[in-house]
Amino acid sequence: MENLNLDVKTVNVIKGLIIDAIDQAKSGHPGGAMSSADFGYVLFKDFLKFDPQNPKWFNRDRFILSAGHESMLLYSLLTLIGFLSIEDLKSFRQWKSKTPGHPECDLTPGVEATTGPLGQGFSMGVGMAIAEAFLRSKLGENICNHFTYVLASDGDLQEPVVLGSASLAGKWNLGKLIVFYDSNKIQLAGPTKRCDCTDYNTLFKSFNWQVLEVNGHSHSEIKNAILQAQKETSKPTLIIGHTIMAKGCATLEGSEKTHGSPLSPEEIKATKKKLGLPEHKFYLPKDVLEHFRSRFSELTTEVREWEKNVSNLSKEKKELFNLITDGEKHSFTLPDFPEDKPLATRKAFGMCLNALTDQLPNLLGGSADLDPSNQTVQFRERVGLFNALTNPEGRYLAFGVREFPMGAILNGLALHGGIIPFGATFLVFSDYERNALRMSALQKLPVLHIFTHDSFYVGEDGPTHQPIEHISSLRLIPNMLVFRPADANETKYCFKEALAQKSRPSILLFTRQTLPILNEKIYPQIQDGVRKGAYILKEPKQKPEIIFIATGSEVHLALEVANKLELPVRVISMPCMELFKEQPQSYIQSLLPSDIEKRIAFEAGRTDIWHQFIGLKGAVLGINHFGASAPANILAEEYGFTVSKALNFVQNYLQNL
Repeated sequence: MENLNLDVKTVNVIKGLIIDAIDQAKSGHPGGAMSSADFGYVLFKDFLKFDPQNPKWFNRDRFILSAGHESMLLYSLLTLIGFLSIEDLKSFRQWKSKTPGHPECDLTPGVEATTGPLGQGFSMGVGMAIAEAFLRSKLGENICNHFTYVLASDGDLQEPVVLGSASLAGKWNLGKLIVFYDSNKIQLAGPTKRCDCTDYNTLFKSFNWQVLEVNGHSHSEIKNAILQAQKETSKPTLIIGHTIMAKGCATLEGSEKTHGSPLSPEEIKATKKKLGLPEHKFYLPKDVLEHFRSRFSELTTEVREWEKNVSNLSKEKKELFNLITDGEKHSFTLPDFPEDKPLATRKAFGMCLNALTDQLPNLLGGSADLDPSNQTVQFRERVGLFNALTNPEGRYLAFGVREFPMGAILNGLALHGGIIPFGATFLVFSDYERNALRMSALQKLPVLHIFTHDSFYVGEDGPTHQPIEHISSLRLIPNMLVFRPADANETKYCFKEALAQKSRPSILLFTRQTLPILNEKIYPQIQDGVRKGAYILKEPKQKPEIIFIATGSEVHLALEVANKLELPVRVISMPCMELFKEQPQSYIQSLLPSDIEKRIAFEAGRTDIWHQFIGLKGAVLGINHFGASAPANILAEEYGFTVSKALNFVQNYLQNL
């Protein structure tokens, strides 16, 4: 192998590391990682801007491996950089290793996004490119000026989330977004032609992208394409790299058998011989490392120059830079609400959002085509529509009817850093966004997911628009806060708690219908109660015999029923189950003492999840069926959510104990 060109030798060494780690783990995806190796090598060695000493350097280029199953390619490249070690590669896919089966951003230095589900890495890359363009406009090109690179596979582009995100990227003129599509024409089940007839060149051009096609194994063609992509400032670029699956394998080039399974011992031996590699595992010679790192001194010099630029910032820009980089949000004030004017919690949210517009200059977001319904119109009108070319300081993202792309793009904004992202739609459409919500929680991202029209009170729009199971199902996502406030004041404090989060996302659920406002002079415990997730709203003069627990609009129903019931009733508002369960056991017991077994929960949704609080002897006034198209007051009567019907429910419960 000593006579091989060092570029060829390095690529072959990378392929050897891919093969060896997957073989040692007896699990993995060698084929795609090998077909993408030439692009990965050229990008990382000759183009990618990063700090060799600090994988979190602010002005680094972002590289997102959307094809997360090709993780061993990324881990091999990070090993050549020095962010990982050979020992890390040896523990590929093992317990507590830095090299999990699919990249995880909170585990591995140099991994920008957690990419398991295909397509979302592409979409998160769109979010990162938005963040770069916005921050560049605010801070200046000598502080924020970098590219976002994405490596995508056939499977990525087959996921519809990519198409929605790609259309938005073109609309927003994200000229510093560069995607390499490793078109090896093979997926796990076999050739892509079995299931795909898309002309991606024509399709992406119609999305306002520059499209380049290259031999994905030709280093000169890859370099020229990247240079051309960097020069295009008004359009994102798709580089279609025509490659061969498992390029370099002895007998399995082009075979789907290499997609999701390790190579056989015989194939490994023959492949290493073909590549000019020694048979022993994890071969990484000194000359390859030195060759790969030949640009490191240049990169380090660029980092030092950038640090000087930061130190020379004006006072105003330095304050903004500190706000963006220290992870702390400004102190802010939220509006007060008059007690005599009932207000839908969605409108209270809109008022809070408007109050924050100037106080949080890095708050960016939008709605999935429901601006008036989600109460984001005034924010849009005040901050303007974002466009990287014509209005990079615009802070409103017009997502259109694209809930899933919206959620994934928000994750990319948060991953980039420096942005407080929010996105809004109807609660029932959280189903469309679901996996992006899960990825928010998995990546520990403080994204604000806003959902209005939170129950059957949507009314005439009918069961397709009336969420029933959604509240409970969202509460099942680990590391997610789900807020359902009872009024405008709870809305304000729920919003405040969501903004205080640093390592988990929040879902905020708001009503379409107006609700009475809880007077803080009568209920001074609201703010602290929201912070704890639940609190006693109404306490009888004598020891309570029964406990009502409610969320959202049903808190007011519970209060009215309690006032009519001839029993001492404690009414608990529980705007956030997750926060409540994190409280000390003493606080939980003070609200739900073990000796009070008579408990009823009120919520216009599925009942199952409430038994953790009401126990086996409790009951839930809820809904376990789909809604119907009718005025909201008729549905409330039919479904038992009027005061008289709810009172009968409680009385029947007590009689049947």
